[in-house]
Amino acid sequence: MLVLGIGNPLRRDDGAGPAVAARLAGQALETLEVRTLSGEVAGLLDAWAGHDDVLVLDAVASGEPPGTLHRYAAADGPLPAAFSSFSTHGFGLAEAIELARALGKLPRRLTVYGIEGEDFRSGEGLTPAVEAAVGWVVSELGRDHTAHSAR
Repeated sequence: MLVLGIGNPLRRDDGAGPAVAARLAGQALETLEVRTLSGEVAGLLDAWAGHDDVLVLDAVASGEPPGTLHRYAAADGPLPAAFSSFSTHGFGLAEAIELARALGKLPRRLTVYGIEGEDFRSGEGLTPAVEAAVGWVVSELGRDHTAHSAR
């Protein structure tokens, strides 16, 4: 499985995706390949090329309470229309997914986790609600991966 943490850690909660990726990479889970990206379309398409199972983590801004976790099975169909406005990258994840779908380059399983951010201003460090959500996602993904690897 490829795990992509998308975002910019120098924009506070926009660093949620890279924070999850860094913590998962630190767990040295054997069958996980973990990368961080800024979220640009070409980089995403290149990163998931040749992978059947991809998990993407990104910060979102939909108006939900900070720390809310959004989960979508993107390979099953387009992300909800509102997801385009969630991205903090402008032309980014939702558009990359639809471009990959149109080009026949979408991974067979593509799961998107969006962590609702609170503060996207310049600076380092996650807000408490986003930090808690990152910890929960890392714990769940680590547990799920360990259970799946044991089968």
